[in-house]
Amino acid sequence: MFRRLTTAQIVVDVLLAGLFAAVAAPIEIALGRTVDSNALGTALVVVIFAGALAVRRLSPGLSLGLAWLGAIVQMSFGRSPGFADFAIFAVLYATAAYGSRLVFWLGFSSTIVGAAVITLYLFAGPVVVTGLDWSTITTAAAVLIAATFALMLAWTVGALVRTALRARVTREAQRRAEEETVAEQERVRIARDMHDVVAHSLAVVIAQADGARYAAASDPTVATAALGTISSTARSALADVRLLLSQLRHSQGDGPQPTLADLEELYAQVRAAGVDLRVDIDPAPPGEPPAAVQLAVYRVLQEALTNALRHGDGGTVNVRIAWLADRVDLSVRNRTKTDAAPGAGHGVIGMRERAQLAGGSLTAEAVDGAFVVRASLPVGAAA
Repeated sequence: MFRRLTTAQIVVDVLLAGLFAAVAAPIEIALGRTVDSNALGTALVVVIFAGALAVRRLSPGLSLGLAWLGAIVQMSFGRSPGFADFAIFAVLYATAAYGSRLVFWLGFSSTIVGAAVITLYLFAGPVVVTGLDWSTITTAAAVLIAATFALMLAWTVGALVRTALRARVTREAQRRAEEETVAEQERVRIARDMHDVVAHSLAVVIAQADGARYAAASDPTVATAALGTISSTARSALADVRLLLSQLRHSQGDGPQPTLADLEELYAQVRAAGVDLRVDIDPAPPGEPPAAVQLAVYRVLQEALTNALRHGDGGTVNVRIAWLADRVDLSVRNRTKTDAAPGAGHGVIGMRERAQLAGGSLTAEAVDGAFVVRASLPVGAAA
């Protein structure tokens, strides 16, 4: 029944109602309406209409009820319309602008019923006394039309304001929803990057650590080199993780992202882990591919090679990349351990999502004892 208003809004409405009462009472007196027989009626009407003004935004339904009560009191004391009745227009405006659906339509009905009641109140008495003639009919019709127009105008203005307020609320809700969607997409992107960085780096570190453990007794030099690779890989991963966490904490834009130039370092890390990696690029990119495509190619290869490190049988890993005029096709093939299931984790899901975000497609499946990742990404015309 009551709307939520700020203290300032309530104070303004109460002060406005008090000002209205202070102005309406002297005007009614000046118009000669407060003779002994209806002085009480005038006071009641002014107070009731002032109360309706005071609560018009806080409770439009209560305000409409008070307005009708004031009209009934006014008619019961035989008072003709006066300055105090102007409060009715503000009440009708409030019912249309701020009222509930029920109050909204009650306000609309009140414009029609109110105009009819005013006309009957003003002309019923004269008709009874003098009889019904053409002049009375035309005058009554004119009053009915004028009253309906005036009351409906106040209600219509409120309805237009209601539409504008709802449109603003809708735009604000849409803006918040879009911001939440963007934030969620950014969190998903960061989570995907975090998975790629951590999974690849840990796979390299584990492979190097296993190699260093076996070589420590027979060839300390190999163990030292493996420890150096572990150190550099861990530092690189730590820097990437810090960057991603910084973006997540501060909601900053994208930091530096891997490009095709970083692929050689990726290949070097995989080879340093003891993998026989063979890369075939034919044809080479004719120009500078879009940054989004470069990032997608890097991340897909990073995850595919990580899977080869984790689930491969130690044999050769073949990477083929073909930069065509409108797309880039790539594949990663490696033999897997008999108990491995490289396509069952989040890595394949992440690769597929990256390919789809870039407008392409990706498949990852076992073929003749090998696990093959194939991706096709559109690039458009080469720069």
